[in-house]
Amino acid sequence: MLNKNYPLPMYYQLKELIREKIIAGAWQPGGLIPSERELSEQYNISRMTARQALTELTNEGLLRRVQGKGTFVAEPKIEQALTRLTGFTEDMQARGVESKGHVLRLELVTAPALTLRDLQITSEQPVMLLERLRMAKNEAIALETCYLHFNNVQRLLQEDFEGISLYNLLTEKYGITPTRAEQQVGADLCSQREQKLLNITEGAPVLRNRRVAFDQRGRPFECTESAYRADRYVFQAELAAL
Repeated sequence: MLNKNYPLPMYYQLKELIREKIIAGAWQPGGLIPSERELSEQYNISRMTARQALTELTNEGLLRRVQGKGTFVAEPKIEQALTRLTGFTEDMQARGVESKGHVLRLELVTAPALTLRDLQITSEQPVMLLERLRMAKNEAIALETCYLHFNNVQRLLQEDFEGISLYNLLTEKYGITPTRAEQQVGADLCSQREQKLLNITEGAPVLRNRRVAFDQRGRPFECTESAYRADRYVFQAELAAL
């Protein structure tokens, strides 16, 4: 229970009480928790105090608010190691998580100038655009925009990318083996389109990942820009002292 005579603020006491319930498993991931009104009545505190506790836990990623539905215990974040070159499908398979990729666009395009530079090609050379909404456990996790260039890249128009690994397909059918990549990760606010596709709130944070991948001959063949839900995904790296 909360103690008004304790030196810690009431919102902080409530915040830690909720955290303990989540850690102990009393409130399960995906479960709806009591509303601000219910918490204020149960613990004899103001709704503003309850709101502050829920807001801070939401910012920490322990809770997730859904407009019109309430506040839920957040699912554990999916971790992707930055020490191995893998795709989304391989990452999910390694965790025993069912994944899918809903194809939004698959077409030959003229790539943006930055992508042309990264792929070391000119605007006259064909580039395949593959845009997919990446799903884990039937939940949208990331919006992935992939530009590909190699000999006969137009053959990809015949492929079904809904449930397969791009890297496995390229290795087994097209003789392209991803061997290394240059990757940048940064934080940003979601766009309106990302908000709708990823089913997140307006202005929610996303992790932007830009990757340029190279094949066994050292040639760049892929440039991918992804927006990951920051409440569901985290990039992990192990560092060693020199």
